Amino acid sequence: MALAAFADEVVGTLARLFAYVGTLALFAILGLAALGQLPDLRDDEATPKPGWSVAERSHPAFALSKLDSTEKTASYTIFRHPEGGRRDVMRWIGEADKPLAELEIYREGGEFDVARPAAMDLAVRMGLGTASALEQAGLIETKFGPVALFRPIGTMGTASCLGYLKRSEEPGLQISGFSCQGDTIPAQRAAVACTLNRLTLLTSGNEPKLADLFARAELKRRGCDLAGSPDWLLGAANAQLRGTL
Repeated sequence: MALAAFADEVVGTLARLFAYVGTLALFAILGLAALGQLPDLRDDEATPKPGWSVAERSHPAFALSKLDSTEKTASYTIFRHPEGGRRDVMRWIGEADKPLAELEIYREGGEFDVARPAAMDLAVRMGLGTASALEQAGLIETKFGPVALFRPIGTMGTASCLGYLKRSEEPGLQISGFSCQGDTIPAQRAAVACTLNRLTLLTSGNEPKLADLFARAELKRRGCDLAGSPDWLLGAANAQLRGTL
């Protein structure tokens, strides 16, 4: 009887030991499986979301009417975003590959961040880094209505590159860029106004609101006066703007 009881006790102990070891093995397997998923999770977090890319097969949707037949053609690049945005960018390069002017028409998609400062991208494109490097430089009147001007901080009274920005809510559209043309501030302002008044729509891409915006703007089109006619300006002393852009 004692021997049988001892055997039963040994068997029970071994059974409990196997169960304990089996439980530990199960937890170990589950733990390794969980750890095996961590690299994938980290990869998902580290992988950047698809952003802007050059749309080589897209056709230009905008153009500038030429002042004369000898005017040089700008480079034209189209960028698209997976969330629906499109940027049409025209650039002019001067001597020694120095940027002379840029015009961007941005049709907003789901990627548009309303909380992002409106002038931040403009400052980067002008080579200034952040929006805090720009200050407001008044308004000019164009066929699209009043357009806000910006200049690098500390350049008041000097002929530096002049940035500009115009945003439309309906349709969601942003026209911006910069110009380094002109030896005087009035000439620079007139050059920007001339650029915007010459901007035309080639195709709306089945966007009736965009077509309507340009059709109404064409009714207000004026000729170019690169000498800086006061009729183009809202006033040289209107450097301080109020409200958000």
